[in-house]
Amino acid sequence: CKWIEGEELSELTFEYHAHHGYDHQNEKGTASIRRGVRLRFSNATKPPRYRNGRIAFDVGLAPHERWHCCIDIIPVMEGRDLLSSYRCRSFSPQANDYDRRTQRFLSDAPRFSSPESTTLANVVIGALEQAKRDLDALRLYDLDCAERAWTTAAGLPVYIALFGRDTLTVAWEAAPVTTDIMRGTLPVLAGLQGKEINDWRDEQPGRMLHEAHTGPLASLNYTPKARYYGSITTSGFYPFVTAQLWHWTGDKNLVRPYVDPAIAALKWLDAFCDHDKDGFCEYKTRSELGLENQAWKDSSDAIVYEDGSQVPKPIATCEEQGIVYAAKMNLAEVLWWFDRGDEAKYLYESAKELKKRFSEAFCMESEGFFAMALDPDRRQVSSIGSNALHCVATGIADTALVPRTLKRLFAEDMFTGWGVRTLSSQHPAFNPYSYHRGTVWPVEHGPFAIGAYRYGCHDYVERVCRSQFETAALFDFFRLPECIAGHQRDQDHPFPAVYPAANSPQAWSTTTVYTLLQALLGLQPFAPLRMLFVDPHLPAWLPEITISDLRVANAIVTIRFFRKSNGSSDYKVLEKRGWLHVVRQPSPWSLTASYGERAKDILMSLAPGL
Repeated sequence: CKWIEGEELSELTFEYHAHHGYDHQNEKGTASIRRGVRLRFSNATKPPRYRNGRIAFDVGLAPHERWHCCIDIIPVMEGRDLLSSYRCRSFSPQANDYDRRTQRFLSDAPRFSSPESTTLANVVIGALEQAKRDLDALRLYDLDCAERAWTTAAGLPVYIALFGRDTLTVAWEAAPVTTDIMRGTLPVLAGLQGKEINDWRDEQPGRMLHEAHTGPLASLNYTPKARYYGSITTSGFYPFVTAQLWHWTGDKNLVRPYVDPAIAALKWLDAFCDHDKDGFCEYKTRSELGLENQAWKDSSDAIVYEDGSQVPKPIATCEEQGIVYAAKMNLAEVLWWFDRGDEAKYLYESAKELKKRFSEAFCMESEGFFAMALDPDRRQVSSIGSNALHCVATGIADTALVPRTLKRLFAEDMFTGWGVRTLSSQHPAFNPYSYHRGTVWPVEHGPFAIGAYRYGCHDYVERVCRSQFETAALFDFFRLPECIAGHQRDQDHPFPAVYPAANSPQAWSTTTVYTLLQALLGLQPFAPLRMLFVDPHLPAWLPEITISDLRVANAIVTIRFFRKSNGSSDYKVLEKRGWLHVVRQPSPWSLTASYGERAKDILMSLAPGL
């Protein structure tokens, strides 16, 4: 350590240098780091003394006298001081750049309100408003692309890093309150897209990043996590989120830079993930320290046969096929608008063929459900799990099978009352405290609710939304945690047991409340045509809600949604600035809406209040 003493400022610096010569699967070299911490003492009434490893202050106070010293704890990384945002006297009024960015985000974001106080409405409003503050708290300022283009960490206290699929999920789910996270996440991930075959990092050309860490083990290359690509989910999400940015902004200049990275990600999925050439995306780690499971559920014991034994690799899980399907369908639409018709047609036809093959290979007719996965021999893994939620969310599920799938998902062995378990409680490998073999994850329920809405299953939308907001009601700040234990809700167990290591806030649990609200309101933007589609089905526990200053493209709108005495729902545009048509219609991507239903809703839009 080093001590520097002065009249105005004194410093004690601890610093270490570390070097590691590595040779991992043909990746060779030496990594070095130089890090430490600096204790800075300033504005002291009397300067401190440093002797024998101790810092001492000579303090003698007469009655009513004061003593003062500012102490800053400054991390040092690679020789660079990382100054704190809030330094001496931070509790007195002062402005800094971080506060200014926070205030700009919060002032630009829509506001949610409801006059109701005797229903769950106050919980819904509390959760929606808290989610904005949590998003801001998770912002990774060092990755800001611009003031209105930023990304987030995955969660606190464990996942304070960039995780590709997490931040992409957060980015599109947060779109009703801000497109800033899509604007920031898409370019950051494009800059880190795989460029070479590097087995140590599970990297291949076009593959999207899974996670990036700056801790000592990662920076010294003891692990591959400084830049690790071991997920197939991120590469499917990237094209989907690119399309969502298009739906919310309709801005070709904004979206254009991300189209080619999105296409490259899909090409990687087709070229590197179909190990047995059956047309499905499978995963198998190449890294000696990589993740064994690289799909949505990425813990090492997540994918199990019906007898509880582990499924060997490569594995094709059902939800990943759905994510690829949604990616291709959505990006095909974007390509059509960008006058790239041949590529659009190819992706559209590829998605249609995937959906057909999926139904043939994954449908378990006797269960009325989808297999969790296909094993290396293309046999169905018939374990019942929450993976099927994503089949509904992405639209890959055949419409005829959806009612039976939903009934099975909401059977008692799957639905706890607080949400859908990751694995059936009847399964021999079920453990209510296992990360992916029995817990309940809020993040799975938001996209599912939108999917159920698109299939016209409003009763299930209401049920799943209620379960999540009733869960939020029991946690501080109405904040949904990363996951909860999979115990059944009953009179003897009126509170969801907390998964011991759950992050809170967890970014994608934070934003799932916005997708739940979108599903209840049928809120779907299509900015290229300056349109906002609404199709509200408000439950008795949320009879009214107003969204103020919702942004679609360059327009801003305030809409009141309300439930009428006959149980139907309606809306009223209270204020509108800019060019935007608000139309009552089922989602443009609805999988069940008839022409008659759409014509009726058009008439309702032209004559609201009927």
